[in-house]
This record gives sequence, C-alpha cells and structure tokens, in this order.
Amino acid sequence: MKVMISQPMKGKSTEEVRFERKAIIAKLEKKGHTVVDTVFTDTPPDTENTALWHLGKSLEVMSSVDAVYFMAGWRQARGCLIEHMAAEKYGLWIIHQD
Repeated sequence: MKVMISQPMKGKSTEEVRFERKAIIAKLEKKGHTVVDTVFTDTPPDTENTALWHLGKSLEVMSSVDAVYFMAGWRQARGCLIEHMAAEKYGLWIIHQD
C-alpha cells in the first residue's frame, strides 16, 4: 500500500521534519508499505502563499496514495486538518499516530 505522512511542519527545518518521521517510515516499510515523500524542497514562486502552495503539492501527492498517516499534533495544524478532511471525503485509509 502507498502511504503519505501528514505532519505539522510550521517552524521546523527540513532536517527536523525528516528526523521526526524517520521511525514511522521504517515502521511502515517493515509492514510492506511504500511511503511517498512529501517533504518538498523546491521553492514556490515569490508571488505564492507558501503554506497554501505546499498544501496543494501535498493534495496532489494524496491523489496517488491509498492511505495517510497522521502524526501526533495533526489536529493543531491547519494543513493537516485539511489533508484529514480530504482523506475522509475521498475514502482514503486514515492512520492516526496518537
């Protein structure tokens, strides 16, 4: 099964985000799942709302997965809340860390 991870990222460096999800990726891969990377390193155009631009990219990736794994704290992150709503409305399997 293809899985993406939804994770609060505001105020975190790319390295911090990758470190936080490392154990989860290992756990999912050990169960035979493929984790799709959603840590985007490309830069949005200067005229774009950065958070919304990243959310759009996440939703695009979501269209190609079977499940979304929501890390602890997702309920306090607006992007994660939107991703959760999309996953529910479009029938993806939802996994909660908490």
